[in-house]
Amino acid sequence: MSGLPPYVRGTIVTVGTFDGVHLGHQAILRDVGRRARARSGRAVLLTFDPHPLRVVRPEVAPPLLTLPNEKKEILAQLGLDYVAFVAFTPELSRYSPEEFVEDIVVPRFRPAEVVIGYDHGFGRGRAGDVSVLERLGGIHGFEVSVVGGVETDGSPVSSTRVRQAVSEGDMEGAAAGLGRPYSFRGTVIRGLGRGRTLGFPTANLTPPPPDKLLPAEGIYTVRATLGSERADGLLHLGARPTFAGSPPAIELFLIDFERDIYGERVIVDVLHRLREVRTFPSGDDLAAQMRRDLADGLEYFRETGT
Repeated sequence: MSGLPPYVRGTIVTVGTFDGVHLGHQAILRDVGRRARARSGRAVLLTFDPHPLRVVRPEVAPPLLTLPNEKKEILAQLGLDYVAFVAFTPELSRYSPEEFVEDIVVPRFRPAEVVIGYDHGFGRGRAGDVSVLERLGGIHGFEVSVVGGVETDGSPVSSTRVRQAVSEGDMEGAAAGLGRPYSFRGTVIRGLGRGRTLGFPTANLTPPPPDKLLPAEGIYTVRATLGSERADGLLHLGARPTFAGSPPAIELFLIDFERDIYGERVIVDVLHRLREVRTFPSGDDLAAQMRRDLADGLEYFRETGT
């Protein structure tokens, strides 16, 4: 495991999984940046891949809000000087809090100060807490600062809360915790062309990796980014029960967008769930509902001004 360049010392370090990089995480990272500037030091995040629970208790490991590349893109906008992705291995999972600090944090990242969230636990069994870290700081010469939680609707923001909102299709709730719309990425592939025959040419997207959390099945308003272009649209996510035998799909309809985008990579911001997936008696009935969905989607964009 490599650390920082040898000339980098007196850093301000924070440690954590930071899945989602939600508002609570952002508060910690902003605090790290402020403290680094005050000390003329470097702001450092030490994070993990894979998620520790995938190693420690894979049967309860949660789907990810942010895949590693997504996390890197978000973190790149938050003013950190260094982000270290540490491989979370079975060996690392057995480190005591003392071993983690003494073998990894201190020699490789050389902190003048360590900043953690109020509920942070580290080391084997998450046995390390603020008091343990303060004791170790006294031994190794770094200060410890604790950042409180950020609340929405009267409760602290957490990755668990955001995951629940996404899994229920509550995209407004997810966005409130994240400070941005929930998103996923896919590549446009050729489908069966049914959308075009129904009057709604759709772009079929490859699904993200299986450890990425997708919203509940349904029809959503979305904003899609393709390179430098952005377009509003509708998303069908999940089963296609009107057409017997059809596998689940991720189908994107872009409003007033004509360009051929096969093979292109798309970032989809999922904004609002319009309805659940339903079965219709015929393709004509489905097309009529799709026209109603489009009208509802256009009304959503008008009302929200997004």
